[in-house]
Amino acid sequence: MKSSRSLALTAGPATVLVAGCAAVLVAGCATSTADDTAAPTPTSTAPAEVAAAEPRLAVTYDGGILVLDANDLDVVADLPLDGFNRLAPAGDGRHVFVSTTGGFRALDTGSWSEPHGDHAHHYAGTPALTDVEFAATKPGHVVRHAGRTVLFDDGTGRIDILDPSELADGKPRADTYTAPEAHHGVAVALADGSLIVTLGDSESRSGIVVLDAERRELTRNEQCPGVHGEAVAADETVVLGCEDGLLAYRDGTITKVASPDPYGRIGNQAGSEESAVVLGDYKSDPDAELERPQRVSLTDTRTGELRLVDLGTSYTFRSLGRGPHGEALVLGTDGALHVIDQNSGAAVRRIDVLAPWTEPDEWQSPRPALYVQGHTAYVTDPANNALHAVDLDSAQVQTASLPQTPNEITGT
Repeated sequence: MKSSRSLALTAGPATVLVAGCAAVLVAGCATSTADDTAAPTPTSTAPAEVAAAEPRLAVTYDGGILVLDANDLDVVADLPLDGFNRLAPAGDGRHVFVSTTGGFRALDTGSWSEPHGDHAHHYAGTPALTDVEFAATKPGHVVRHAGRTVLFDDGTGRIDILDPSELADGKPRADTYTAPEAHHGVAVALADGSLIVTLGDSESRSGIVVLDAERRELTRNEQCPGVHGEAVAADETVVLGCEDGLLAYRDGTITKVASPDPYGRIGNQAGSEESAVVLGDYKSDPDAELERPQRVSLTDTRTGELRLVDLGTSYTFRSLGRGPHGEALVLGTDGALHVIDQNSGAAVRRIDVLAPWTEPDEWQSPRPALYVQGHTAYVTDPANNALHAVDLDSAQVQTASLPQTPNEITGT
């Protein structure tokens, strides 16, 4: 049963009042593989049908992962796991991929819904780290699109493409492709079976190549130095960041959108398949060891217009999100969630959530992180071992304490 306790609701700075529960011209290869020896793994203990959906969150800490009820922020499970771990939704509304030592490991959050005609049936059980794993020497980006999830191994250049709906039955069969050179890269599978893959090696990255379903080259662009980060916008437009702008791929054509500065790096993006506008970070000092930018980018993928918005505060790579109505969301180091109109760039609302904070020097170190699910923005608060849930419609903030210091956050 869930614990009984009160929650703080406020439209101002959140205060922790609640004790949380413990608890191809491209050289490569294309093959289809499966682990024939891997038996399906039970993923959740005694799942039962429940009256309503019980979405869940996953939060890393130094030594493990917390799974929380996304509605009341109760801790459902505390799963020990050594190392610095990263999280990404697996794409099936139930599992999360954990980038950990050895590869991408599936975490079953224990909660899911199954459509049935004009309604759905909802289930909830005990979360568990499964033994379903895709081996990787340096597990990197996880990208979900068009019913496929793509895993990129930075250490080998190996790309696994899988159907996440098969995760509940064990390890899915995966189509694989290996990039010509290992690099910190990303790949996106499109609805027609084609694949976008970054180009680079251990020293530099230069652009993207698009491969058809048989992995023959369709087109490429190598005018994207430092290519990093991806987002999918409306009309299946895939956008990838560069140190001098971005590349947008749609309907067989790659378009370069240049930054207004000679060096204008866009490395992290937040997109919505319902919107043509992509939110991105923006750094303009090529010599900075740690630049703390105060501008973000809004790029209209239909027109190629790139607009810069001055926030008046800095932010980090874990600060970007999109709201339910397409609004751009940025979590500032001033402690506020800044809501920006995606079309005009105008500030719509400021919601005070945290005390002002400073970005740590090491990117792996905990810092406030933003994750948006539906009409709620979740903000971690490492300084206070807390989690805040912001209602994006009412601006009310619900706060719960956590038994550990949070780092990364995602959900199902």
